[in-house]
Amino acid sequence: MQRITIFGRPGCGFCTRAKQLCEIKELDFRYIDIHAENISKEDLEKTIGKPVTTVPQIFHGQQHIGGFTEFSAFIEEQESTV
Repeated sequence: MQRITIFGRPGCGFCTRAKQLCEIKELDFRYIDIHAENISKEDLEKTIGKPVTTVPQIFHGQQHIGGFTEFSAFIEEQESTV
C-alpha cells in the first residue's frame, strides 16, 4: 500500500481517528497540520480539484480518498481484497 497522507487540523476528532486507524493498521502515513503549515482551504481545493469543506482530507499516494468515512471504507475494501 502506498503512503497515506492526512491533511488535518488540531482539535479535529475525525483527523485523530484517521491517524489512529493508520497506527492500528500499521500503515505508512504522514499527517500534515494545515494550520502549522499555513495551508488554506483554497490550497487544498487546488490539490484535490474540487471544493473542500471539511478535514481530514486523505490521500493514498496521489489518489484522493476523501474524509474519514471514505478512508475507513477504503481500508475495509483493501483488506477484503487481500
